Amino acid sequence: MHLHGGLMLPILFIIASCPLTLHARKVAPLIEDDWARRPHRAAECTFGKQIRELGSTWFADLGPPFGVMYCIKCECIPVQKKRRIIARVQCRNIKNDCPKLTCDEPVLLPGRCCKSCPGDFNADIVQDLPAQLTSEEEERSLKHFGTLLTGRTSQSLRSRDDPTPMSIYNNNAYNYLATGRFTFHRKNLYYAFYLSASTPRPRSIQFVDGSGSILEEQVIDPVGGAYQNATGKLCGVWRRVPRDYRKLLREERLHVSFLWEPLSSLTGQLSRYRALSTEQFSSLLEPTMGVDRTLMSGAGATAIVSASSASAPSIHVSLVFNGLFLPNDVADVPLIVQLEHYEKDYVVLREEIMVRKPSNELNYGEVRSALSGTDLRLLARGKLSISIMSRKDPQALRLTGTVGPRATCDMYQTLLLSETPSLASGLAWAFLDRIGALRYGVQLIGLEEESPLVTLVDEGGKRRMELEDLTPSLVGGLANGSLDRPGPRLLQPLFNEELSVIAASHLGSMLRGRLLERPVADARDTAAPVLLQRRRIKEPTHSGPVGLIWIAVDLDCSLHYELELAGFPPSSPEPWTFRLYLETMPMLAQGAPVARRLLEEFTGYSLEGSVTGLSSMELYRIETGIGFLEVTDKNVTHILKAPFKARAPISCLPYYADNDVASVVAYNLQPPRSDIETGACFHETRFYEEGTQWTSSSDPCSMCHCYRGLAQCDTVPCPTVSCALGKQLKQPPSGHCCPICATPMSSESNVTTNITRGCTLAGQYHLAGSSWHPYLPPVGFDTCAVCTCDAVTLEVKCPRVQCPPLECDEKIAFRPDKKACCRQCPATTPRSNVVTTATSDTLRLPRDQALPSVRRTAEEILSSGGCKYPLGGPYENGMEWHPRVHSHGEMKCVKCRCKVRNPGIRMSSGNGK
Repeated sequence: MHLHGGLMLPILFIIASCPLTLHARKVAPLIEDDWARRPHRAAECTFGKQIRELGSTWFADLGPPFGVMYCIKCECIPVQKKRRIIARVQCRNIKNDCPKLTCDEPVLLPGRCCKSCPGDFNADIVQDLPAQLTSEEEERSLKHFGTLLTGRTSQSLRSRDDPTPMSIYNNNAYNYLATGRFTFHRKNLYYAFYLSASTPRPRSIQFVDGSGSILEEQVIDPVGGAYQNATGKLCGVWRRVPRDYRKLLREERLHVSFLWEPLSSLTGQLSRYRALSTEQFSSLLEPTMGVDRTLMSGAGATAIVSASSASAPSIHVSLVFNGLFLPNDVADVPLIVQLEHYEKDYVVLREEIMVRKPSNELNYGEVRSALSGTDLRLLARGKLSISIMSRKDPQALRLTGTVGPRATCDMYQTLLLSETPSLASGLAWAFLDRIGALRYGVQLIGLEEESPLVTLVDEGGKRRMELEDLTPSLVGGLANGSLDRPGPRLLQPLFNEELSVIAASHLGSMLRGRLLERPVADARDTAAPVLLQRRRIKEPTHSGPVGLIWIAVDLDCSLHYELELAGFPPSSPEPWTFRLYLETMPMLAQGAPVARRLLEEFTGYSLEGSVTGLSSMELYRIETGIGFLEVTDKNVTHILKAPFKARAPISCLPYYADNDVASVVAYNLQPPRSDIETGACFHETRFYEEGTQWTSSSDPCSMCHCYRGLAQCDTVPCPTVSCALGKQLKQPPSGHCCPICATPMSSESNVTTNITRGCTLAGQYHLAGSSWHPYLPPVGFDTCAVCTCDAVTLEVKCPRVQCPPLECDEKIAFRPDKKACCRQCPATTPRSNVVTTATSDTLRLPRDQALPSVRRTAEEILSSGGCKYPLGGPYENGMEWHPRVHSHGEMKCVKCRCKVRNPGIRMSSGNGK
């Protein structure tokens, strides 16, 4: 910063404390707190928390309680740094520039730096910015610019930068070829280029002035987005073009350059072509096979084509070209312009034009002619090529190119609103691809059960005319397809913004919207927009609000968005104020945190913006489809919300998605619908997959597991140790919650040396000699088993608790609680006559099987309802056992039981019951 007038410390204080003055469109407070998140460019100055464009002036604002310092004037000035123009803030004290006054009692008026005599209001020389053109006037004055980039158009600018003769021809891209179109909209310069088949995508694009100084430079995505790949175009935008550079554009003193490497570049001048206002088709012409390469090196041309399908069909061709002249062609050179069907090889149009004074860089010509309706349809379907050639030697000097969709990057979009009170809504979009087919997409909400008809309708005339039926491609509220051969009947209303999309059902529901042209760059260079649906809907009293938004992430990891709203009720005298939020909200795990960010507060029904500084994990969540966008009005009475996903460059993503919910669902082709389906759990700032177990980070003596989308934790129960209290280690090493018995290898004095010896079970480490209950999700700790880590062999054994035999009938035995290992007899139940000893065969019976009686005699057992059995009988009434067969032994799959009411043996098999 350049400071004058001894104001170093005050100005530094201004920069540190100057608040951001918010106007109609506000930047989110979250972004204000972190100023680095706001994207700004080399041609902009940052002062306090405001971005100033190059050439602007302002008075320094100290904020409360000092306010504006009207004697400190600041400017955003250009500074040359090598070949680049960098913006810098320069402030100076203008108090010494005040004029000398002749009156005795001068006064200081509010908002002035200099005093003035009473009645003299022109004494103050301090003035702020001069009056500028309105945005509408400026846009009208900056329309219809184009360029042609060839080796010949690059010569003059390269010779200024490097005047050596060899620099002109030492260009590896001398025979590359491109043509561009430029649209100025809302202080942004949108650009679109066609490249020849032999021209690769450049590494970067530069906007330069007449001296070769770089005003703006952008890196080109080598892959391109969905729109660029479908159309074969190169699209982009120079945002917030400074006032001084807009003047260069208006005066046709701005140039654009493509760079592939230091010695490979093309440059062309941005010129105002009036024919661009009606351009419908474009062509890029290059030297054909068999021409004289010596004469035509670095040559090329572009054609701007428009047609009319009225009562007298006609065509208008405007040409910009070079390289079609012989060395002795100095004046009045005739050229031939020819339009032909390149597949059937017949000439549709042949005209002669005259070039009064040939130029090595750029020449201009135009042709107007009548055209048949059949040939006009061939033109719209990309079947015609255009050639321009020398009349003297047409084989040696000839440029040819196919006529295709116009070179501008255009997207046509609309929101579909209901004409009657309804909850239904939708959106539609369309564009022309590289072969001239009309690709379209339609999304409908609320008409799924009404089987609507979707049509394209021309609403430009007195009567609406149905042109195309899109209903066959409508499946589940979505229609995606293409019209391979759209003729002038469809293209003219599309270009004139008179083509509407109508969805109507037999029940009377109808959605309508007119396709409007929008420039494509950043956010719109994606597969499709996102429909923002309504939330908190009551009974519909009007069509209801609806929104669409395009989302994209660029190579610099910035998130770009372009929003359009419609359907809001008539506003009050004050315009509607909205807020746009971004959420990476994993609804997949109960209790997971919601990352919510206010992107922007704005007025009006459209918004273009971007945000930088998103973390790699936020971008990863957005790419995996768990990002959400929300638009609310100031009173939060209308809410529009939708999930979305956007492709992010690999360089913007984390190296790994460790323990993030996105890693749980990244491999799911379909988005999850509930917590149970995803199985993702959130616990203590971390995410866990279904079935996993872990130790709580806040309590090392608590084990947790993920079960059906919920995290469940249990405190570690300590098994009883066999040693006396005095021989227990009361302070075991960290990570071990239960005491262990002291051994010669694990006394308190040498615990540190023994910490490395132990066992691992289910990912958990246990010291040698320790014991614990195993953790078995989803039940939790199994207190009926005790695992031990052998102090010598370091082997893990987990025997179950041995239950004592019951002294009562098992039918009345019970467990005192759910975690009890053994059943107990009721306290009031008399002791059974059954002995506690049994044979080895009896011990192998199931736990709920009664023990055979050995004290009572066989007669006593039978008289009381017992059963006879050849092997091992008799048995008491109600007893069960496995029978034995001499040839097979005990039959484990067969169970016998002695019934009470009808003494005898009953047998069952298969399930042991």
